[in-house]
Amino acid sequence: MIKKAAEDISKAKMGIALTGAGISTESGIPDFRSKDGLWSRYDINEYGHIDSFKKNPAKVWTMLREMISLMNAEPNPAHYALAELEKMGYINAVITQNVDNLHQEAGSKNVIEFHGNFKRVVCTRCGKKKGVDKIDMENLPPMCECGGILKPDGIFFGEAIPRNAYLKSVALATKCDLMTGIVSDYIIEGKAGEILPKIVEEIKSITS
Repeated sequence: MIKKAAEDISKAKMGIALTGAGISTESGIPDFRSKDGLWSRYDINEYGHIDSFKKNPAKVWTMLREMISLMNAEPNPAHYALAELEKMGYINAVITQNVDNLHQEAGSKNVIEFHGNFKRVVCTRCGKKKGVDKIDMENLPPMCECGGILKPDGIFFGEAIPRNAYLKSVALATKCDLMTGIVSDYIIEGKAGEILPKIVEEIKSITS
């Protein structure tokens, strides 16, 4: 299966990768929807809905602070393999549901974030964005210099997918001739961090 995957990827004129929680669990980031995940301890409607954030941002930020601390992780070999495939010209873009910024940290350039990025915050008043590492999370909710409340630059339940991400994803899906999915359930059984580097090496061997 690895050889077949490598052959398919190497022949594609325009390939895209779709990633979900499965690629980041190997970096130590738990799947928030798993049995022991974040949503097993926090009520989604009470802490994950945009209306809850607007009503009581300080309360929701107690959960967000924990969520962001769980994302304090490093890219794993699967992230680096996708970045290498992009550099080699076999992957044109990564479309991800993840909000952990690990694709960018691994070197991927064209990353479409379907659910935004929780490593950034945005001011609900002026729209200014900054890295989450630049804010004070001791006093909740964190505030912007303009006096506005900061929120993660990602979507909550009750919010729409970012329009730009949606339009880019549709355009890529229409044009591409290969989609590679790296999610929690695998057609090729095994860990993404083990499989993807092998696929990269196989591509190198058949194209050299």
